[in-house]
Order: sequence, then C-alpha cells, then structure tokens
Amino acid sequence: MQLHQLAYALAVAEERSFTRAAAHLHLAQPSLSRQVRLLEDELGVLLFNRGPGQGPVTLTPDGAALVPFMQRVLSDVEATGAEARALSGMARGRLAVGATPSLITSALAPALVAFHASYPGIDLSVVEAGSHQLVPQVAAGEVDLALVVLPVTDPLVLTTPLFDDPLVLATAPDHPFAPRRRVRVRDLDGLDLVMFREGYDLRAVTLTACQEAGVEPHLVSEGAEMAGVLSFVAAGLGAAVVPAIALPGDGSLVGIPFTAPTLSRTVALAQRGDRALARPARALADQLLARHRPLSQDPPTPVPAAVSSPEPRV
Repeated sequence: MQLHQLAYALAVAEERSFTRAAAHLHLAQPSLSRQVRLLEDELGVLLFNRGPGQGPVTLTPDGAALVPFMQRVLSDVEATGAEARALSGMARGRLAVGATPSLITSALAPALVAFHASYPGIDLSVVEAGSHQLVPQVAAGEVDLALVVLPVTDPLVLTTPLFDDPLVLATAPDHPFAPRRRVRVRDLDGLDLVMFREGYDLRAVTLTACQEAGVEPHLVSEGAEMAGVLSFVAAGLGAAVVPAIALPGDGSLVGIPFTAPTLSRTVALAQRGDRALARPARALADQLLARHRPLSQDPPTPVPAAVSSPEPRV
C-alpha cells in the first residue's frame, strides 16, 4: 500500500468519477484506475461500484467504511511533515538542559535568555542539580545538555571544558578580611567558616586544602546549600569558600582570591556521546560556547572510566 494510492482513492470518492479525479490529479485515467485497482487488491475489498460508461462512481459499504481511515492516514502524514518542517526551522520543539546551582544564574541564565529570544517556540525544561545527579541524566538522554564540574567519569558522556572558575573566600563587606586583596589557605586557621553539607565537593575541597596547609578553621555552621551559605555569609555569620561565579553582583558579598596555592574548578558542557545533538540543543550549545571560550579547541572526547565519588558538585 502506498500513500499516493490512498490519495487517488479519496479523489475518486470525492469526485464520484474516475475521469474527473484523473483530471484533478493531472493523471491519465488508465493510470489512476490501475492504481486504485492495485489498492483494492492489496486491501482485499472493492472500494467502488463502477457503473457502465461515464456514469457516477459510488462507494461500496467497505469503501465507505475505509474512507475515514484513509483520510486519517493522510492527515497524520501531513501533520508529521508540518512538525518536521517546524522543527527544522526551530519554530517548535523541546529542550532539557541542566546545571549545578551555582551555574544556573551566572552561566546558564544569560544563554537561555538569548536562546529564547531567538527561538521562542522551543519549550525549555531546566534541571537544577549537582554534577553527580546531572551526568546520569545526560547519559540516559533525560537531559540534552548540562553544565557540570569536572571530572566526569561516565563513558557515555562527552564533555567540553568551558572555563576555569576560581574559588574565593566570600565575606560580608564589614568582615575583617574584606579589605584584603589576597588570602592564603593558612589564613583560614581558626577562622569562622560557614560550611556546605556533607557530600558537597566544595566542602571536601575546603577541608582538604586546610588539612594540607596544616590549619583548622572553626565551622560555625554546617549543612547548608549554596543559597543558604551565601545568605549566612552576607549576614555576618562567617566566611565561606565558594566559586567566584556564584557571588551575587549586588555588593552584598566580597570575594577574596586565594594565592599560593590557588583553588579552582573546571566547568564543562556535557552531552550524550553516542548521538548527534538535535537542532535546539546544538543552538544552545553554540550560545554557551560563544560566551565561554572552550579551554580546549579539540573535539569533545569521553573521559576514561574511573571510580567516581558520590559527592554532588554545586
């Protein structure tokens, strides 16, 4: 059964004449009659009562019963083509993108604003989670693109490093350390620190750096998420080691860089490695790549599999 045969049969049903249907379709009548006969043979039913000479053609009961189905098939085909044309023109579609909490507002939001202005018909679904939650979702195809913190160890996920994000000591403007231009890890000895909850890699990075420097900060608060940590620091409860990109731009916090050694993390764009990006995902990826010059110009490659830590990244 071929789609054009269905269209021919519907034209005959509408015109009630093989001659008029052939003229409407710009076909020779014998060719039209042959294609309708082939359709009837394949279906195993007679669609039309063919009268003598040039008399009217009527639908048989079987033909009348099948007409709605043939109309539905052709309608679905047309709808499929329209949907494909809309997607190819980025008029419609859906895109799921993820980012860690500290990257949502600073890195992802500006790119999404520009993307939506260019492609308002694309429905955006944003997933906010740690890297260890986002990477499996990218691997499973639940998230098309994600901004994550390296390293990523899932062999199904490709990463493109975007930028290095230094970690800074965040303080309130009236904190004793606020006037400093630089701070050393050993300066944290005995300092009141607001600490992330167990499982955040920022907690592990901070405590490991302090241990290696032989210092012990005073943890005045533990168990907060990023928003809570920043709020506590702004209120004057203590300082915190946070990504520079997470600092608000309203002056409520001061970010003091570390020196000798510096502390930083690498932010990367993650995608499924065994399939090409759909056009909406490709367009957003281009937005992010344009805003953040990749650290490597080489094509993204899988990170070798390794034992991964259960710590989420923020």
